[in-house]
Amino acid sequence: MSAPARRRLGSGGVEVTELSFGAAGIGNLYSPITDDQAAMALDHAWTAGIRYFDTAPHYGLGLSERRLGEALRGRDRSSYVLSTKVGRILEPAAEVSGDDLADGGFAVPRTHRRVWDFSADGVRRSLDASLTRLRVDRVDVVFLHDPDDHGEEAFREGYPALEKLRSEGVVGAIGAGMNQAEMLTRFVRDTDVDAVLCAGRYTLLDHRALAELLPAASARGASVVIGGVFNSGLLADPRPGARFDYTEAPPELLARARALAAVAERHGTTLRAAALAFPFGHPAVASVLVGIHAPEQVTDAAAQFAAPVPAGFWQEIRERGLLPEGVPLPGDARVPAPGDIRDDMTGPVPGRDRP
Repeated sequence: MSAPARRRLGSGGVEVTELSFGAAGIGNLYSPITDDQAAMALDHAWTAGIRYFDTAPHYGLGLSERRLGEALRGRDRSSYVLSTKVGRILEPAAEVSGDDLADGGFAVPRTHRRVWDFSADGVRRSLDASLTRLRVDRVDVVFLHDPDDHGEEAFREGYPALEKLRSEGVVGAIGAGMNQAEMLTRFVRDTDVDAVLCAGRYTLLDHRALAELLPAASARGASVVIGGVFNSGLLADPRPGARFDYTEAPPELLARARALAAVAERHGTTLRAAALAFPFGHPAVASVLVGIHAPEQVTDAAAQFAAPVPAGFWQEIRERGLLPEGVPLPGDARVPAPGDIRDDMTGPVPGRDRP
């Protein structure tokens, strides 16, 4: 199995592997894992050729960053790319009680509390703390994390602080990471971000990023990292009770996912392989970020990513109306203009402020 290819973020010098490691899971997202299990998952990712790792202070109240730093310690720092996020300061809790599942979704003791802070000082303090947890002297990419309800401060103070860090050579690339496409489009159009991380809004079931974000990124020379390609699990295993964007999938989406899976089976591929391949139909996409917490997940993701998806699969899902007209697919010769896209398959974005 060949290692994933690399693509550049924007016009800068940071290159990421097309398949990347989302580290929320090793922060005990929803359920606990051991330090050894996290280390094994990361070792398997390294062996599979994955060299881009994304984390955040939010993930397990710093646990994800600590585990990632420990696993990467001793490896050639120039051989991999690290991204983390700013916008939530971790402050020690006055009293340690219970766990973080209700507040943040992570099975860790509530040792800290998250404080929203997109100020210039907050950005630097957050990054300094992340560097300590990661045991490195630099990260390659920093994203403003979920500024949905803090847009004014993020644009007025947070983004200029990142731009200054980039100009000082402290970080190589900057951007924003969100579960929506609309504000990310504003970042692409109104700032000089290298990349944005768009979670769940460009998948086989949800194409909102195609309306404005992806065309804007192409026009400005910015890159898009796509997270949530399985939409919380529905596109990995579409069985009753599967999640879509952190909640149980509604019947109509479950039916569509099952129809996609049936087409994939007829063409000798899998829904997982198609979900991983789909975003690369658009040239602005640089990487797909897969949440991983176990070695077997790495093995499966790498195998599915490397597996070619037959052209007949893409043709049939178009013919059957399982994708809107005009959505670009791998192998397409032409990327459509925004006006070409007709998509009534998506609704409101649930799950804001989730990993």
